[in-house]
Amino acid sequence: MFRKRSLIIPVVVLATLWSSPAAAQDEGLSAEAVQAVMDNLWLVIAGGMVFLMQAGFALVEAGLTRAKNIGNIMAKNLADMAIGAMAFFIVGWTIAYGTSDSKWWGGLNDFFFKDSADPNAIFDTSAGLTPATSFFFQVVFAATAVTIASGAMAERTKFSTYLIFSAVMTAVIYPVVVHWTWGGGLIAQIEIGGRVYSDFAGSTIVHLTGAVAALVGAAILGPRLGKYGPDGKPRALPGHNIGFAVVGVFILWFGWFGFNAGSELLADAIVPFLAMNTLMAASAGVIGASVLIWMKTGVADVAMAGNGALAGLVSITAPVGTVEPWAAVVIGFIGGLIVVLAVLFFDRIRIDDPVGAVSVHGVCGIWGTLSIGLFARYDDAFLGAENVGLFYGGGGSQLAVQAVMVLIVIAWVGSTSFVLFKILDLTIGLRVDAEEEITGLDVAEHGSAGYGLESLGLS
Repeated sequence: MFRKRSLIIPVVVLATLWSSPAAAQDEGLSAEAVQAVMDNLWLVIAGGMVFLMQAGFALVEAGLTRAKNIGNIMAKNLADMAIGAMAFFIVGWTIAYGTSDSKWWGGLNDFFFKDSADPNAIFDTSAGLTPATSFFFQVVFAATAVTIASGAMAERTKFSTYLIFSAVMTAVIYPVVVHWTWGGGLIAQIEIGGRVYSDFAGSTIVHLTGAVAALVGAAILGPRLGKYGPDGKPRALPGHNIGFAVVGVFILWFGWFGFNAGSELLADAIVPFLAMNTLMAASAGVIGASVLIWMKTGVADVAMAGNGALAGLVSITAPVGTVEPWAAVVIGFIGGLIVVLAVLFFDRIRIDDPVGAVSVHGVCGIWGTLSIGLFARYDDAFLGAENVGLFYGGGGSQLAVQAVMVLIVIAWVGSTSFVLFKILDLTIGLRVDAEEEITGLDVAEHGSAGYGLESLGLS
C-alpha cells in the first residue's frame, strides 16, 4: 500500500506541473484527483512553514532576553512543539474536531487519533483533505498558541511548571477555543443582525488565546528582579542579541505565509492574494512601529521595528481573506502603532513582558479581529456575504459579533489559565527563587550555561 502511494504522489505532481489537464486525464487522473492531492500537499508544505515558526519564536525570545537564559528559552520552545504535539494528538484533536453535536466541545471519540487513523479515511483524498493533513496543519497552530506565553514568562519561570502549562494549554484550553470557532461550536453558532464571526487564520483563535494565558502568567509571576526601580519606574533589561531577534522575525514572517495562505485549506487562486495581504500588512507594521517609537524616543529602535512586523502579521491574520490590499496596509500600519503604545502601557502597569508578547499577540490580535467589522469587503467563506464591513455600508452587526467573540475567548482563556497557574503556584511553585534567577535559568534549571565560557571571554 505505502509503496504504491509513494509513486502516485510524484506522478500527480509532475502531471500537474509539467503537463496539461488533458495529459493528466490521459494518465487516468481526474481533475478532482489532481486537485485533492495538490490541496493535501500544499497544506503539508504550509504546515511545515508554520512548524518553522517555532525556530523564529525561539530566536526572538532568546535575542530579547539575557544571555544567561538562552538555553532555557530554547528548551521551552522545543518542549512546546514536542509536548504540544503529543497533548493535541492524545486529547486536543478530539476536543477540537471530534464528532459531536455539542457546542461546548468536540466528541470525545478520537483519543490518540484512533478513529481518524481508520485506513478507509486516512488515505482517502476523495473528500478533500485527509485526517492526517488536517491534524498536521492544526497541531502546529496549537504549538504556536502555547509558545506565545514562553516569551512573556521568560527569565523567571520554573521549567517543570511551564511544561505542565504547555500540556494543559494544548490538550484542553486551546482546543476548546478551536471547537467553538473552526469546529462549529459556541461562537460559530452566534448570529447578530444576520452576521456571524470570521477569523480566517486565528488573530483571536490562536494569538489572543496565547496572549491571554501569557498575560495571566506574567501577572501572577510578577516582574523580573531589577525590572522596576524604587520609584516604581521601569528599567531597561536589554536583550543580549538583537541579531537573533531580527533573524527570528524574518523566520516568523516567512512562516506566516504558510500560516495565512495555508488557512485557505486549498491550493487555489486565492493563495497568492492571501500571501500579498500578509506581506503588505507586515511591512506596514514595521513602518508604523518605527515611526512612532522614533518620534517618542528619538531613536530608531530595532527591536520595536521587529515587533512592528509581528504586530502587522498578527493584525492581518483574521481579516487576510476579506480585505482589500489597501486595507491590509492600513490594518498593519495601525497594528504597528498599537504595539508601541501597548508595550509602554504594560510597562507602566508593572506587567513585565520581556518580548512584548501580550502586546503583539493580544492587543494586535484584538485589533485584527475587530478590523473585519470595519474593512470586510470580500466573503472569506466565514462571512457568507460581501461588503459587511462598516466602511462598506455593512452596518455595525459584524463589528458586534467580532467583539462578542473576543470577549468570550478572553473570558474562557483568562479564567482557565488563572486557575491553572494558581494551582501550579500553590503546589509545585511557578517562579524560581531569587538566587536561581540571578544566576540564570540555564545553570539553575538545565545544569550548564547556554554559552560556553570561551564565547563569554571567561576562559
